[in-house]
Amino acid sequence: MHFARHPLAPRKLVVLNAKGGSGKTTLATNLAAWFASRGEPTALMDFDPQGCSTRWLANRPETSPPIHGIAAFRINQQMTRSWQLRTPPGTRYLVVDTSAAIPAQRIADYTREADAIINDAAATEIDTHAAAGFISDLLLVAKEDRRHGRLAVVANRVRSGTVAQQRLLRFLDTLAIPCVTLLRDSQVYAHAAQRGIGIHEFKPWQVRRDLEQWAPLLAWVERRCTADPDAAGASSPLAGAPIDIATRLSAHGHAES
Repeated sequence: MHFARHPLAPRKLVVLNAKGGSGKTTLATNLAAWFASRGEPTALMDFDPQGCSTRWLANRPETSPPIHGIAAFRINQQMTRSWQLRTPPGTRYLVVDTSAAIPAQRIADYTREADAIINDAAATEIDTHAAAGFISDLLLVAKEDRRHGRLAVVANRVRSGTVAQQRLLRFLDTLAIPCVTLLRDSQVYAHAAQRGIGIHEFKPWQVRRDLEQWAPLLAWVERRCTADPDAAGASSPLAGAPIDIATRLSAHGHAES
């Protein structure tokens, strides 16, 4: 999927999943906070009708690096949709927190012109099954080409060594989709959400284990945000012969249902 990028357009990261409660907003808000903490002009766009990212921003201390919020779930009849969704001039990064259970035919509306697409999946049997169906829609209906390298999965709220974790990792491996990191189930995320901050804004000694788990994801994000979209397909290590996506997704989805 190639697109012509305006030289002043912000880098766009989209966080999505098939179901609610998987940690999607946690990823989106912490990514936005990380960019902002580095002094980057950042916007956070909230499409989730629950407005969790918008509430997180409302809790954000005035002393924290600013993040521009866009409550995309609200429909303002007094302005055009494009004007409502605009980012301020000079915005460097745009993080998009999508709604849950996006219809397959609308996925591309969210992922269009994205530099990185992050699918978060909790490593439980139910969530793995939901992730399989969503990835099926992403690849087969939205026509996302995994060889462009902009799609990755984050395994969220993971208990290491569980059968569900191993099943999720094996499934992603068959599709050549990277699972860039595994995030543990930690109370620090609840504390961060209440305070409107990200884990990178805690004192490092308080969140050492969590920072270690975030490091591979942030390294992947930085690579994606510095990549040339027009060259992504040629430079990706996945740019080999296509694999039989439909067969592998079907085998996973129906064998365990």
